[in-house]
Amino acid sequence: MAKIGRFRNDASREAFLRAYTEAEALWPLPATTSDIETSFGSTHVRRSGTGDGTPIVLLHNFGGNGLTWYQVVEDFARNRVVYALDTVGTASRSVQTAPLAKESDFAAWLQQVLDALGLERVHLIGYSHGAWHTAAVALHDSRRLASITLIEPGGVLTKPEWKILWKMVQFGMKGKSDANLRAMMEWLSPGVELTPLQAALVKPAIEYRMKIGWARVLKDAELQSITVPTLVIFGGESLVAHPEVAGARIAEHLPHGETVTYPGVGHGLLFQIPDQIAARTLEFIEQHEDAPATR
Repeated sequence: MAKIGRFRNDASREAFLRAYTEAEALWPLPATTSDIETSFGSTHVRRSGTGDGTPIVLLHNFGGNGLTWYQVVEDFARNRVVYALDTVGTASRSVQTAPLAKESDFAAWLQQVLDALGLERVHLIGYSHGAWHTAAVALHDSRRLASITLIEPGGVLTKPEWKILWKMVQFGMKGKSDANLRAMMEWLSPGVELTPLQAALVKPAIEYRMKIGWARVLKDAELQSITVPTLVIFGGESLVAHPEVAGARIAEHLPHGETVTYPGVGHGLLFQIPDQIAARTLEFIEQHEDAPATR
């Protein structure tokens, strides 16, 4: 039976919310926030930017939240509105009240959020776990998507090796000490170091009991059915996304897909080379602009 995600206790939730409030200082632009009610719970949305470009909607990584995008949002919002969502069912300001029991529920959830925001057309960008959610929307209900960008979509195009999954489990079992978090980052995202503020946010987030499942490898026929223009971005040293194998699948089965791989960076490329990620993503988006969405 599908369940609902929650923090382990009130203390961990309160610690997370305190750290979240402090982390909001990282956001480089003026922003307004709202909490949108959906049939799956309330969704926290952060809005920045102005302009006539088709809006961008951002879906964050596992362990992240809408603030994850603070290093790229300024570029994204130069001539359009950007919406950074706290995915329902994750450690965030969103509050899950009903199960997301199947993959298509993510598409239903996003459509309800877009309805409330008055958005008819968007560019959807997802990072890591958020790339899975983005692909799920493209697969199950793509009517509002001008394009999608999948950044390091681990588990969506190729299956992670068991040794990688087992090592992740081992890190999880060792808890949230500074030494364990540092070792995990050095292994999964070499070159990315958590600041004290980020660590303060990650530690209570580990105590969130997520119940929304994990990415699955899309079948060839499912990839072939995705007609939305798609950009897939990999770190050349990624442990979870297998750029060469995944890129071959995209070339063969994703009719409107493009790939780019950045050498020398891994799964944490959004934090290592944010300027390059933002520039390439915007280049792709601008090639696929269409009628502006209602704002």
